[in-house]
Amino acid sequence: MTMKKYTYDEFLEIIRTLRGENGCPWDREQTHMSLRSCLMEEAAEVLAGIRIYDQTGDYENMREELGDVLLQVVMHAQIADEEGLFSMEDVVHEVAEKMVRRHPHVFGDVTVDGSGQVLENWEEIKRKEKAGKEHVQSPLREIPLELPSLTRAAKVLKKVDKLYEPGRQYQDCVAALEEAAKALRQCEPVEYSPQIAEYLGDALLAIADVSRVCKLSPEQILTDKIEGIIGNFEG
Repeated sequence: MTMKKYTYDEFLEIIRTLRGENGCPWDREQTHMSLRSCLMEEAAEVLAGIRIYDQTGDYENMREELGDVLLQVVMHAQIADEEGLFSMEDVVHEVAEKMVRRHPHVFGDVTVDGSGQVLENWEEIKRKEKAGKEHVQSPLREIPLELPSLTRAAKVLKKVDKLYEPGRQYQDCVAALEEAAKALRQCEPVEYSPQIAEYLGDALLAIADVSRVCKLSPEQILTDKIEGIIGNFEG
């Protein structure tokens, strides 16, 4: 017997039903704020699914977790629709319009020499899109507070280098890291020391800056190192 395959529109209707008068009590209680942790967890599960696929070739986990992320997107859109803000159709339209607008070399008559120029054009188009938006206090505030700190640090430092203090090179970043390490060596190992916290912060920023210059992900590097430690003890 062939199993029914649900369509995208049927999925949207399922979520409307779950949120409806005779739907699920838990789903009906959810808000944008209450679902924040779910979205973060599901995004992490997708990354785990990608890792499993890369290591084993098994794609089923990735497929399932992508569906869970889609569920979160549709839930937020449904709640927004109920609030009279926007619908899932609006979300799809806006992202499609954005992709067309930010790829004039594909959908327009702009010519590019390579991926570097594509990224430059992308950033310039983004800058124009953000102009005049009151909730964006500065270019540095465009980088979400909710990102993991090392990732956010690298992105903030990249913006600082581009807009405010250009020219920091690898050796400058390493020198800052060495300076922070030197300061830490001179500290007394006292619990909850504000001074040690200050120097540790300097060291972490310097590490993020080294990663930025080398176009490496500090989060991924640390994750790989942690996995190496676990692997050593698991034998």
